[in-house]
Amino acid sequence: QVQLVESGGGLVQAGASLTLSCVASGRTFNNYAMGWFRQAPGKEREFVASINWSGGWTLYADSVKGRFTISRDNAKNMAYLQMVSLKPEDTAVYYCASGLYSTSAGTYDYWGQGTQVTVSS
Repeated sequence: QVQLVESGGGLVQAGASLTLSCVASGRTFNNYAMGWFRQAPGKEREFVASINWSGGWTLYADSVKGRFTISRDNAKNMAYLQMVSLKPEDTAVYYCASGLYSTSAGTYDYWGQGTQVTVSS
């Protein structure tokens, strides 16, 4: 059974940094891309970042480009989302997902339960 578990969320002030982690189990980790998505209250889930199986290619939403960095450690079955210069509009539940390298949620077939990130102004 495939499991993805996120951690690292929390309440921070604007301008602060956070690093989210996602540990995967139940499938060959380095066969798949990893993605991060987020969903704010009353809004649809949106793409944040994706990294291909090797870590050599990455994609970012325009809203986070230059502030967020996605990475992975295949030896540890871990994916990370380093977030700096956080803004109140980054407040959301953040989900990691495993699947095909893309910006589309529909190409990811396994999802974590999410971790809350709240940025106060």
